[in-house]
Amino acid sequence: MSSNTTPLNILQDKPKAVVLLSGGLDSTTTLAIAQDEGYDCYAMSFRYGQRNKAELQCAEHIAKSIGAKQHSIINIDLRLFGASALTDDIEVPKDSPDSHSESGIPITYVPARNTIFLSYALAWAEVLTAEAIFIGVNAIDYSGYPDCRPEYIEAYQHMANLATQAGVEGKTELTIRTPLLNLTKAEIIQIGVELGVDYSLTLSCYDPDMDGRACGRCDSCQLRKKGFEDAGIPDPTRYVER
Repeated sequence: MSSNTTPLNILQDKPKAVVLLSGGLDSTTTLAIAQDEGYDCYAMSFRYGQRNKAELQCAEHIAKSIGAKQHSIINIDLRLFGASALTDDIEVPKDSPDSHSESGIPITYVPARNTIFLSYALAWAEVLTAEAIFIGVNAIDYSGYPDCRPEYIEAYQHMANLATQAGVEGKTELTIRTPLLNLTKAEIIQIGVELGVDYSLTLSCYDPDMDGRACGRCDSCQLRKKGFEDAGIPDPTRYVER
């Protein structure tokens, strides 16, 4: 073997990333982007007491379809705290732009959800010696959640590198990757289609029926519908017939 030849095992080494995967459109596109960038992807989903249980089945199919190295589903119960239409006995707003509370935050916001999810992802990333965590937050076509803003992500990344052994010892600097942050829903869909994402596997609805069909009327469904329309791409979503 020539001294200039790189050993095969080094060629096969790929960077690792933990990807938060809800089963929705944005997180699925994020997983496809991470995979396309050459990461070994470790998908992480949560059974957190959400009314949308069907999204976890979607996440399992998506992780296999896109080729995640591993898919973990974490059990936590945010119903203990309530205060969200996704985890409490509060009606999900439908057909109305007025879905915000007095503070301007939608009632579908789950308190501290992304902070909790990212903390679990951070723990797994440290064990895996992963260099990135991917999260599909978006600050343009989104519902107005405070933990989707760029300043939040920047602050969390700074904290993450202060809070881990790898960060303190300078072994690995972890990056929180947000490839969708400044994209419209239409742009996200176009990128996903280019990467071969099958959006019929995804579910974005806040209040699907027992068969996993989207309501078509909640804030998330309306953003999704408009995204496909603006992108000029047929919407493969199964909606409840009105």
